[in-house]
Amino acid sequence: MNFNPLFIHWNPDETAFSVGSFEVRWYSLCWLAGLALGYLLMRWLYKRQKLSDEQFEPLFLYVFLSVLIGARLGHCLFYEPAYFLGSWDHFIEMFIPMRHLTDGTWKFVGYQGLASHGGVLGLLAGLWLYVRHLKVPGWVVLDNMGICAPLTSMFIRLGNLMNSEIIGRPTDVPWAFVFERIDQAPRHPGQLYEAIAYLLIFVLILSIYLKQPQKVGSGLFFGLCLLLIFAFRFAVEYTKEVQEAFESSMPIDMGQLLSIPLIAIGAWSVWRSFGRK
Repeated sequence: MNFNPLFIHWNPDETAFSVGSFEVRWYSLCWLAGLALGYLLMRWLYKRQKLSDEQFEPLFLYVFLSVLIGARLGHCLFYEPAYFLGSWDHFIEMFIPMRHLTDGTWKFVGYQGLASHGGVLGLLAGLWLYVRHLKVPGWVVLDNMGICAPLTSMFIRLGNLMNSEIIGRPTDVPWAFVFERIDQAPRHPGQLYEAIAYLLIFVLILSIYLKQPQKVGSGLFFGLCLLLIFAFRFAVEYTKEVQEAFESSMPIDMGQLLSIPLIAIGAWSVWRSFGRK
């Protein structure tokens, strides 16, 4: 492999700013930026579709809590079950942003480990509760979420990039990143690939919505979101290093395995939308 001095050397500080001993990381800011923009876009969609403020206002709380809980549990149970189910202290760590140190003390570390597939499952559960309690048409909510979600997903992957996590495999492509916190090997910037793809998917879905707003409620936008995001996720996994050692013995990694049912649901939802308004 040729080591090109023009490779992008990447080693940003994980901390955006701190107040005393309390640190705010870029990863957290990216999550908040994604959720905030998703919130504003969803509010615009609700107003455009003449849905009431009373129906909209509780949505953010449902989404925020369900995505956070789902993403956290998804990481712990899909990728590190042996650790988090191995002791009572580690089990508690699944639910609180703290880690039990070897000296017996607890340290605030934030939620280090959030899985996108778990976040999707948590989101669907949260939306089911929201639809049930607020009496909003379920497919309308799902389609609106399908329009907004790719934008939020883009910011989450940018957060992964700032953390130098979910790194790619070694490569000599001219745009390779050297994640100096990991090693000196030029690697595929898988997080950046996903962030760019999700931005393009967002622009595509939003463009279709602006041309065919009457399709909200048909399942088209929800289906396109799942189908395009997780089909790309399945493909881009071939450029990434496996996240956990046990994945090395699998024919496809955990991210690809978990993407398959979501791709199928997305394809079914798009098919279901044909002829529906």
